[in-house]
Amino acid sequence: MATRSIASMTLGFGLVSIPVKLHSATEPSAGVHFHFLAPDGSRLSQQYVSKKTGEVVERADMKKGYEFEKDRYVVFSAEELDALDATASHTIDIVSFVPIEAVDPIFYDRAYYLSPDTRGAKPYGLLRAAMQETGRCALARFTFHGRQHVAQVRVSGDGLVLQQLLYGDEVRPQSELGIGSVKVSAPELKLAVQLIEQISKDTYDPAEFEDEEKTRVLAAIDEKIEGKKVVEFEPVDAKRSAKVIDLMEALRASLGKQGGGKGAGDRSTPEAPRRGKAPDRAAAGTPARRETKAAASAGAASRRARAGK
Repeated sequence: MATRSIASMTLGFGLVSIPVKLHSATEPSAGVHFHFLAPDGSRLSQQYVSKKTGEVVERADMKKGYEFEKDRYVVFSAEELDALDATASHTIDIVSFVPIEAVDPIFYDRAYYLSPDTRGAKPYGLLRAAMQETGRCALARFTFHGRQHVAQVRVSGDGLVLQQLLYGDEVRPQSELGIGSVKVSAPELKLAVQLIEQISKDTYDPAEFEDEEKTRVLAAIDEKIEGKKVVEFEPVDAKRSAKVIDLMEALRASLGKQGGGKGAGDRSTPEAPRRGKAPDRAAAGTPARRETKAAASAGAASRRARAGK
């Protein structure tokens, strides 16, 4: 089913104007959400209380203020804030074209799909083909929901993506972390490269990854609906995961564990002797995982049955 457009806009560069439709590319509402309830099970409503008087303040009586010093504010009326809002132009103005790798993904914010609107198919297809041929993306400005944004327009599949970007002052510089340089020996580097080659792939398939926490929560919800006891899951052994080990020993053990993967050949080395017997977590966790999957399948079936009523 085609996604519904959320806005009609114009993608412009130079004297060229391309009518386009804007579509949400992500579904943040796909997660599991809980509500706060009172002891009797009724829903709770949120209220704003004055810190000075302790009285409830109705939304109609609220004001907005900016704290410029501790407990000192400048107050803005709704009319003043409306006057400061960026005026919607419904235009995505391309200001330049840069190499696709010039935009660090750390600046990526929300993504939207762009589709051609009426009489926009030809120029839309031409812009897409030209950017694909040159290996470049567009940097643009646009106004949406009263705010001005900077964005990247890039080729994706058969169409174009409008990638909203963070402003420079919204991204913390990595230099603040104080990451120091370390010397890496040739043998260490060789083993690390071997391990990377063994588990390397040429493509990313999002279907390979599942939100396991969401699956567990949905299974527990269905068990609650059916009046069953919620299955308890074994917690992660934090002490085991935080153990300090020898780097070379860990690399050799990882190569041996991967087996005859890509680039391994006969170079795999025996696993290093263990310093202590680790608990057999795989065996312990298997029944719980099977029960989770069974509960999830049963839950999905029950939800479909309820939906069909």
